[in-house]
Amino acid sequence: MYNMIVYEEIIYIALLTLLASIIGTLAGFGISTIMVPVLLITLPLPQTLLLVGIVHWFNDIWKMLLFRKGIRWKLFLAFGLPGIFTSFLGSSLSLRISRDVLSRALGIFLIAYVLFIIFNQAFKLSQKLSVAVSSGALTGFFAGIFGIGGEINAVSLSAFNLKKAVYVATAGAISFMIDSTRIATYIQGGTRLDPVLVSGFLIFIPVSLIGAVIGKRGVEKIPQEKFRNFVAIFIFLLGLKLILFP
Repeated sequence: MYNMIVYEEIIYIALLTLLASIIGTLAGFGISTIMVPVLLITLPLPQTLLLVGIVHWFNDIWKMLLFRKGIRWKLFLAFGLPGIFTSFLGSSLSLRISRDVLSRALGIFLIAYVLFIIFNQAFKLSQKLSVAVSSGALTGFFAGIFGIGGEINAVSLSAFNLKKAVYVATAGAISFMIDSTRIATYIQGGTRLDPVLVSGFLIFIPVSLIGAVIGKRGVEKIPQEKFRNFVAIFIFLLGLKLILFP
């Protein structure tokens, strides 16, 4: 009976990983936002953050490999370096601050941003270095403290009018730096996964690659304008979800 429950949990997480990887590659973010709330139903927060962090880390690698010619290195450093520091800070505080409060605050910000750009289509975030640095810092902090931060990254990267492949590759590279930091911090802080879940990565990792490949094909086929609209709609829906179901 126990083995049946274990196998069902592995299959359940694998299917969730596949769905999240497809959407995450299409939008450039969203894996953690999809997986964290669902896994919290059955797993404690620390284990959820670590498991999803590892899945997200591998998806970062797939994005960089599949879109390797598209990384914008200046943006990668401007977003990623401050993100490393704040990811460490957020990870250290992840069990000390109310996750619900932060989730709702992020959701309100995302919805407000999407509505603002809809009614003020001429407005764009500045393409200044300071915008990239501050956005990277916020992304790292939110990713560390409750596993979700790619939306801020997406909002800021979209201001730089990057082509689809460049957008996804650069977002993946930035996330790779931030995820590496937070995973190490979780483990150093004493968070461990059940051995069964660890063995499940033999399935989760290849499944995440399959999802990334499917997502890459979608990115190549979707027109640039529709791609941007997809990202905006996804940001809005994720914001709504964070407010209603933090």
